[in-house]
Amino acid sequence: MTTSDISPSFPSRLPNVGTTVFTVMSALAAEHQAINLGQGFPDFPCDRKLIASVNDAMLADQNQYPPMIGIAELRKGISQKIKNLYGHHYDPEAEITITAGGTQGILTTILACVSPGDEVVIIEPAYDSYRPSIELAGGKTIAVSLQVKRNADGHVSSYEIPWDDLASALNSKTRLLIINSPHNPTGMVWQTADLERLAQLVKNTSALIVSDEVYEHMVYDGAAHHSVASHPELAARSFLISSFGKTYHVTGWKVGYVAAPPALTKEFRKVHQFNVFTVNTPVQYGLASYLADASHYLNLPAFYQAKRDFFRAGLEKTQFKLLPTPGTYFQCADYSALNIPQASLNEAEFCKWLTTQVGVAAIPVSAFYDRPTESGVIRFCFAKQEQTLAAALQRLQSL
Repeated sequence: MTTSDISPSFPSRLPNVGTTVFTVMSALAAEHQAINLGQGFPDFPCDRKLIASVNDAMLADQNQYPPMIGIAELRKGISQKIKNLYGHHYDPEAEITITAGGTQGILTTILACVSPGDEVVIIEPAYDSYRPSIELAGGKTIAVSLQVKRNADGHVSSYEIPWDDLASALNSKTRLLIINSPHNPTGMVWQTADLERLAQLVKNTSALIVSDEVYEHMVYDGAAHHSVASHPELAARSFLISSFGKTYHVTGWKVGYVAAPPALTKEFRKVHQFNVFTVNTPVQYGLASYLADASHYLNLPAFYQAKRDFFRAGLEKTQFKLLPTPGTYFQCADYSALNIPQASLNEAEFCKWLTTQVGVAAIPVSAFYDRPTESGVIRFCFAKQEQTLAAALQRLQSL
């Protein structure tokens, strides 16, 4: 008798979910010793001052449970940062909660707001945690797709917000609308006019908004990030979600935050306390100390723009067609113009070939849709050392 013969069975809560494409591609990259430009994490260290701040907190015996909502010093620092950047004051006590990363913030928000039968509108291509989180809450995902714009040669040139489709998707059953700017995977950035149009769209509805802003400090070419916090009408119905992991090059620490009006935060915290209860104490103290100096996140756009420009300049020497990258640390590229037989492969198969045969891992944009949606576009991550990017470019320029 085997273990499987005696193990009780039960219905899966997520029957259609398997291993994520990020895990698959990273494993494939490791197996074939490929340069991993797929999964979105830096291959360079964080500031040693940040490490020292966390170490100091540990040595100061800040190692027991912190408050469920997060330590006061960090919440106050976040409140001040949002006020300085976006002009909106969130009460640190009643409106800001420290989370175990942005993804936990998203799941907890959905579990707090969505009841069975409620509808949640998402915009695809979308971060892959949105839909499973909605399903776990018993909600129904209503997906609308970004409009894919093509140039005269038929290659993808940009993505645009599908306003008419969004308007049609909203109804009395809509509980949440999830937006993401800067956008993963396309790099698209919402503008002030977009926030105003969104406000008009939801004005006479009961829909709440989840605004995923984890790449808020990665907006380039002198442009600004436009947060829902900067728009009073939207701030009044929104959960603003961000992440220290993306900002401070510490994705493995999994610390973020959710800012929302008191009534929304009250419901969020009811779930949060039974979800993770609270978040790593010394890391919170370290982040609070480091956050007091704004220079890091204020200089981050220039830091990543240099990497973006270096990577784009190298890709422009290939037959890849580059899409605009006004935000995030991802570069999307249309591979359908490559003068090789593999250019006819679908996105997933092309990425596997690129990883195993060329030695560079990328992510198919089709993986960010629930149903296969092919556009001939893949995503590279340029949050890497220049030497890593240079080595990847050398291989890509051989195509």
